[in-house]
Amino acid sequence: MAVKKVQLNSQAFEINYEILNPKNKKDLIILHGWGSNKEIMKQAFSKILPQFRHIYIDLPGFGKSDNDYILNTQSYAYIMEEFLKKINAQKDIIMGHSFGGKVATLLKPELLILLSNSGIPIPKPFSIRFKIKLFKILKNIGGSALSKAFASKDVEGMSQNMYETFKIVVNEDFSDIFASHEGNTLIFWGKEDSATPLWSGEKVAELIQNSTFYPLKGDHFFFLKYSIFIEKVVNGKL
Repeated sequence: MAVKKVQLNSQAFEINYEILNPKNKKDLIILHGWGSNKEIMKQAFSKILPQFRHIYIDLPGFGKSDNDYILNTQSYAYIMEEFLKKINAQKDIIMGHSFGGKVATLLKPELLILLSNSGIPIPKPFSIRFKIKLFKILKNIGGSALSKAFASKDVEGMSQNMYETFKIVVNEDFSDIFASHEGNTLIFWGKEDSATPLWSGEKVAELIQNSTFYPLKGDHFFFLKYSIFIEKVVNGKL
């Protein structure tokens, strides 16, 4: 485990990361999803693809990496670009889960691996739309303390700046970005995923021209049971 300081304009970030197989020449960079950290990704993938140098990263505001600012996904990508330069990493393969998949796509690796990534707007059911409307009313009359009581579980325990960041990134539409991505892409998805439904994965695969789609049994964290299968597919692509 190590820490590298990264400067983006006037903003400073301390990025916590870990490198496995440090003597290998090619890099596999692995990015976690919203509310997660590098440890769950290590749990899934540390024992596969041993021919690569594995780079596990806590994105700013998660795990042991700090963040004092309000960001969007593009900001995260800029920060990761600077971080990868600092550690002399090459973008041979970048794998991203959920929110991390959006960041990975913006980094334009040689091979992109997406795991139930976000970026396709999901229509909100009436109950959620009602909650959002109530949230806005409460914010106007009661301030942030009252309104945060109705906030998503995804932001429980988050600082105010991470809460504001969440509100930005959850509403981003990456359809055009996926459509413009030209690199080789492998897309793996949980068939029972309720956070990023299967149909949204099918949409991502339709938008990314040079992609292959693998729907697998499981929820948003399906990949914890499919690392060996993912390894076989990746090795077949190399």
